[in-house]
Order: sequence, then C-alpha cells, then structure tokens
Amino acid sequence: MKYEFKSKVEFRDTENTIPVPFNVWEVCEVVGKAPVRVCFDEICFTANMESRGQGYYDIPVTDDILSKVETGKEYTISLQIVGNNLDISDSPYWEANPIRKVDHIDLVTQPWDGLCGQAAVAMIAGISLDEACDLMHCREWQANMAKMITALDYLGIPHSNTLIYTLGRECELPKCAILMEKMGRYSHYLVTFDGKFYDPNVPVMSEYDTKKLIGYLEIGAK
Repeated sequence: MKYEFKSKVEFRDTENTIPVPFNVWEVCEVVGKAPVRVCFDEICFTANMESRGQGYYDIPVTDDILSKVETGKEYTISLQIVGNNLDISDSPYWEANPIRKVDHIDLVTQPWDGLCGQAAVAMIAGISLDEACDLMHCREWQANMAKMITALDYLGIPHSNTLIYTLGRECELPKCAILMEKMGRYSHYLVTFDGKFYDPNVPVMSEYDTKKLIGYLEIGAK
C-alpha cells in the first residue's frame, strides 16, 4: 500500500527530514521505527522513519538525497511501508470474484460514535455493520485505514494502491471513494459514490466541503 501526500524537506534539530503529515500509528498500524520506501521527482530511497511523538514521524534525508532536492520546495511524496504486506490467503474472494460489484451505495448508519470505519466498509461491501465489525475484528474507535484496506482486500473489492492525502486542498474526487476527515482526536470515515456522500452520522448528502478532507482511497466501481 502506498500513501501519497505533499511535504517539504526541512531541517529539524540536527538533520534534514521530510515530515509525514498524518498519524502513522492510526493509519498504518506501525509503532516504533519503520522501514519505508520513499519516491518523489524520480528520486527513490529507503529509510527508517523516526518518531517525533504521538504517532507522527519524520523521514530522514541523507546528504546524498539532499543534494538532489530543493529545501523548502513542496513535493508530492509517495511512501510505502516495507514488509507490510497483507495475508488474505484464506479469503473466498478475489478481485475477479468480489463479494459484490460496487454499482450503488446504501447508507449504513452507526448506532453510536466510533463505528464509522466499519460502517464505511459495510457500505462498500453491501454487508451489515455487525458483519463488518466481525470481519475487521474491531469495535468502537478501533478501526483505521489499515484495517479497512485489509477488509477490502479480503472481500475482493478493487481499490487504488495509493491513499491520497489532500489535507484540506481543493480536489476532484473519484466516482467512489472512502473519505477520511479529522474529528477531534480521531479520523472520521464516510463514502462518496456518483456525486453523493454517505456519512454514517447523517442522511445522504449531495454536497461535501472538501476543505474538511484529510484524504481518500479510491474504490473501483461500475
């Protein structure tokens, strides 16, 4: 899985780094130093991310890489956790045989806060909220993008291999996607399909303010 975002090479403390603008603990389920592959502007390298606390990380930039980039310039960064492949070998589904073709979305609401990630998977897969919770092995406030992607892979639902981080910038959304926005300490998840927005907390919406958006994962849809 790749994570795409905009960032700059900055001098921090005693070294040059690229700050990762999202919570790696929450999104990638990685704690401690994490080996990553980083690419931007035809430059690719591997490094161990370094924690700056509370799930936020920096990517160290060596002098060799620094000589090829412009400090302070904003780049589109592609990041991939090394060795974080998913094991879905026991699934009865695959991309050519998914649990369903995503040709519409039915709203799934959450009975209380903390189940929006499971509700988003339920909407995409056409299953119940309870089934999504059981599949993801998590309850309230335990869902994250890593668990959601694992569930989509298990269910054979095609999706982009890149999670796009817009971080409040204006953007054009794909036909179908899981949207991630910030809500207090946690991320909130909803689904867009064919110009409509399905939030587990509210009725179906025809408009959405993308300035609230942290990022999105495109879902393959008919």
